[in-house]
Amino acid sequence: MDVAEIQRALIARGYDLGPAGADGDAGPKTIAAVTAFQRSAGLVADGIAGPLTVKALQGADVSERRAEPEQPAWLTLASHDLGTVEGIGKANNPKVVAYFKDAGFAGVKDDATAWCAAFVNAMLERAGRRGSRSLAARSFEGWGIGLKEPALGCIATKKRGNSTWQGHTGFVVGANKDQIFLLGGNQGDKVSVAAFKRSEFTAFRWPADVPLPVASKLPTSIAGARSGVSEA
Repeated sequence: MDVAEIQRALIARGYDLGPAGADGDAGPKTIAAVTAFQRSAGLVADGIAGPLTVKALQGADVSERRAEPEQPAWLTLASHDLGTVEGIGKANNPKVVAYFKDAGFAGVKDDATAWCAAFVNAMLERAGRRGSRSLAARSFEGWGIGLKEPALGCIATKKRGNSTWQGHTGFVVGANKDQIFLLGGNQGDKVSVAAFKRSEFTAFRWPADVPLPVASKLPTSIAGARSGVSEA
């Protein structure tokens, strides 16, 4: 298999190689996808498409040990915190402050600091997965492995206004042609499920050391999900 054939095999398995797709250039996204595929196939994860990797890619089963479409551990943990709200006035909710600590930012002692990325990172770390280790929401755009379509529990990033760096992040729990539903922190100053315009999203990501989820239909609406909530 040449590079383009390897890329087409990866794309067939759901790996996102970016807009260039199967361009024949073994760039960083292709190497990251090869590495993730090797992990899921039980091979040495070195990012090099050697004979064993090529043989696995040529196999008829394109699901290569993907995870079943059940709720991932980090989403289960996040669901348990639905309804957690910021403190009123100068008061700080210790549960929100704990998100910063578990995300690796123990120096943040208030819940007035934007905490959507802290929440996502904390849930991942509590579930035994390494997060982006950043409080920037859009740091997840380059984290893990990209997905072509949203999947239950994947980490989504979206832009905020016309900013090139400001954004929001959360866990996907539903989607339709116009909206993405996120379970996230700092959505209306609390952990909630909210609806956002699909056109605002910049990436859907999955932990690189976890088998990709199988394709499954997401809920197209979520009862009680609000639109237009504050993300700041």
